[in-house]
Amino acid sequence: MPRPTAAQFAYGSCTVIFSTLAMLLLSQTSSGPGVALVAVAALALGLLVAMTVPLLGTRTATDAPVRGLAADREPVRIPAPARVSAGAAESTRGRAA
Repeated sequence: MPRPTAAQFAYGSCTVIFSTLAMLLLSQTSSGPGVALVAVAALALGLLVAMTVPLLGTRTATDAPVRGLAADREPVRIPAPARVSAGAAESTRGRAA
């Protein structure tokens, strides 16, 4: 059986804490059995979230798109910048001044 990852601990713990607070505030319960029921429900929800975390981010080799080898691709040709003659550069400087 694989060990839980840090992401599973984080998502599960946050889910338990926030869902407990939300259910206690929404239900406005103050009795012992009501609080116990909310706690059990929050733990179950946190466990469910923690167990589904790997399913959301896991990709297999068959999910990856098929790409060609680097040798199969043609190189990208970038045109060289146009050269400016000395006379054109002087004439633009003279206009700007």
